Amino acid sequence: MQITFNFTVLILGVIISSSFFATGLLWFSSQNKQSNRFLALLILSITLWLIDHFLRISGIYGQNANLYFLPIFYSLAFGPLIYFYVKSLVNQSFRFQKRDFLHFVPVLFQAGLYLFLTTKNYAFKNWYWENIHQWITYKIEFDGTFISMLIYLGLSIRLLRKYQIYVVNNFSETSKIRLNWLKTILIILVILCLQWLLEIILRDFFNLYFNYDYSIQILGIMALVLAVGGIRQSNLAINFEEESVPKTQIQIDTQILEQLKNGMEIQKLYLNPTLTLSEFAKDLKLNSKIVSQQINTGLGKSFNDFVNEYRVEEVKRRLNSSDIDRLTILGIAFESGFNSKTTFNRIFKDFTGVAPRDFKIQ
Repeated sequence: MQITFNFTVLILGVIISSSFFATGLLWFSSQNKQSNRFLALLILSITLWLIDHFLRISGIYGQNANLYFLPIFYSLAFGPLIYFYVKSLVNQSFRFQKRDFLHFVPVLFQAGLYLFLTTKNYAFKNWYWENIHQWITYKIEFDGTFISMLIYLGLSIRLLRKYQIYVVNNFSETSKIRLNWLKTILIILVILCLQWLLEIILRDFFNLYFNYDYSIQILGIMALVLAVGGIRQSNLAINFEEESVPKTQIQIDTQILEQLKNGMEIQKLYLNPTLTLSEFAKDLKLNSKIVSQQINTGLGKSFNDFVNEYRVEEVKRRLNSSDIDRLTILGIAFESGFNSKTTFNRIFKDFTGVAPRDFKIQ
């Protein structure tokens, strides 16, 4: 059997082999174990679909037509696996329930179809393609994958946005838990769906198959990027659950606001580099929900901004003191409650408009 080698075939081969390797790393990873297994299944399902593309463009299908309809198509699982990856990543206490299997009913039918077809001879497969698959099941599968991806990507981005709001309202240090990298990839996947839509139009209305099918190759690359992000993501010990909380009018309590300011100005609780909302509220002997409401409504800030504003002011004060003679700017930042150079530089510039090195000492 001869393989037609060209640039696309070689790139696809590299993506497929790398994806199998990434699947293994994610499945056996000790970090974010449950979420990484969802991600491993996602990478695997995409890789198997890439194999079909590889067999076609390399000429293998042409030499052995009986390979058509192999049980390697699980595209209707792409969307649900993305969603459950995000869902389990932002909530480490999440457990897959029986009702969650409903999300995977379409892919079970898809898998069953190909398992049935793989047992049939070429004559039956050819008849099925010409009379049923080309006109009905192929379009249901391809168009359904596009619709599923759009729906679950939308749900994933919505969930991630709520999680990020939760993070800035509960943590003073968010650099390793904010998941901006994941949000970027999800948005790129939404853009990728536009290419998918173009393929749908060409196939459904002009019967042009495989003329502009770049989406699967791009999806393979994005899957690898997603895998790298998942592998590098530090362990998240966060139990965020999406809740629908009715909005109520919050009464501003000046006495509590004074306590919050005293906690920062007198007790200097911001010097704790990993200070969380619950820790802050416990130190002040207040309910964490009330503290959050008063910071959000009474001060018009997130907990993250509330704490880091004091840290920045501490840095500015010490830059104008004798500390600058014995400490570097980064040393002062670390003693002021920051624990990351990147985070410090970003936050300092957000509050002052200039980088720390350009700040003018008075």
